[in-house]
Amino acid sequence: MDADFFLIQKMKNGDEEAMEVFVRNYYPRILNYCRYHTYADGTAEDLAQETFERFFQSFASYRHLGKLSNYLYVIAGNLCRDAGKKKQELPLETLPETGNNPLEHVDRKLDMEHAIRALPQELEEVILLYYFQNLKLKEVAKILKIGLPLVKYRLKRAKELLKDYLGEEE
Repeated sequence: MDADFFLIQKMKNGDEEAMEVFVRNYYPRILNYCRYHTYADGTAEDLAQETFERFFQSFASYRHLGKLSNYLYVIAGNLCRDAGKKKQELPLETLPETGNNPLEHVDRKLDMEHAIRALPQELEEVILLYYFQNLKLKEVAKILKIGLPLVKYRLKRAKELLKDYLGEEE
C-alpha cells in the first residue's frame, strides 16, 4: 500500500490534518501545471484551488485505483481547457540551461519557449507532462487518456519538431 492510500483513508475519516498534508503535497505541482496553461498567475491559483475543490466535492466516490496525482492532473487539465487558457509564457526557470554566458541562457530559454509554443497542442502537452512535470510515460498516457504507443510517438515527434525549430542536429 502506498502513502496516498493511507492519506486517503484518513481524509475519508474526516482527518483535517491529513487534508492539509494532501494539499501541501500536491498543490505546488498542480499550481505549476495551471501556470503553464494560463496567462495570469491569479488565474493559475484560482484553477489550482478549483482543482482541489472539485476533488473534495467528488471525494466520497473517489476510488484509489491509480496514482492520485494523475487524477488531480486530469481535473486541472479539464479546468484549464474549460477556462480557454491553453497558452501562456513558460516560466524561464523551468527551462533547461545551456552554455556559460547568462545572456545565452536567456536567449536559449526564449528560443525553447517559442519552439514549445509552436508545437501542436497534443505534442506540447506530452512535452509538458513528461519533461516539466517529470511524469512517467505510462502516467502521461493515463492523464491524456491515450495509449502508451501514442504517447511515445508524440514525444518522438515533438522532439523532432523542436530540433528542426531550434536548428539542432542529432
